[in-house]
Amino acid sequence: MLTLHGLLAANPYPGRGVLCARTRSGAVLGGYFLTGRSPASRDRALRLIDGDLVVGPLNPGEHDPLRHYAAATATNDWLVLGNGEHVSRAAERLRAGASPTEALSGFEYEPDPPIRTSRLTALISRDGGRTTVFGAARPSRAARLTSNVMTLAVRDPRPGEAVLLTTYDSDGEQVSVAAPFTEFTVDAGNGTDLLDEIWCALDKRFRIAAAVVDPAQGPASAVRRSS
Repeated sequence: MLTLHGLLAANPYPGRGVLCARTRSGAVLGGYFLTGRSPASRDRALRLIDGDLVVGPLNPGEHDPLRHYAAATATNDWLVLGNGEHVSRAAERLRAGASPTEALSGFEYEPDPPIRTSRLTALISRDGGRTTVFGAARPSRAARLTSNVMTLAVRDPRPGEAVLLTTYDSDGEQVSVAAPFTEFTVDAGNGTDLLDEIWCALDKRFRIAAAVVDPAQGPASAVRRSS
């Protein structure tokens, strides 16, 4: 099975990514990262605001709903990670009693032609992470404009196992839709180790920020790095 370094070495510009990993010590953790090419994309940071882990501009400025959003929030039962404003909507649905599949339904890829960035979500249960439900609304690689909507349930990963969703498959120049999901291995023994593993695997030319969150403790537990 691929390592995270090997996986991202073959995909130096993955866009944004969400992952769930069980460390070698047995803890299930969620991860989120940002990469970018343009000045606008690079003008972002991860901050803890009102209990949520928020992607926002480095300096005060106009809100852009495609670039500024809560990347991690929590309900009583779930840690919710993702790459857009749909994260807050999914959390609202869960709080209203929706099932994970219902909470992830009805989303579309982002209205940013010609790239058409995928919307990614990971719901990680706060019972020790026994279940993670990933969601993705991706554009088709064919000519049609409707979204491919996927949900994937991952249960009881073994120590060292992880699953990653990214928005892009790209060399930094040409951008295409990423694979639905990828399984890989981690060596990390704790959250700080996992964050270092993610950060070192990301291409220095594009990495912006990354965070690792303990589902049981919620976004306030996040360990973060930024460029």
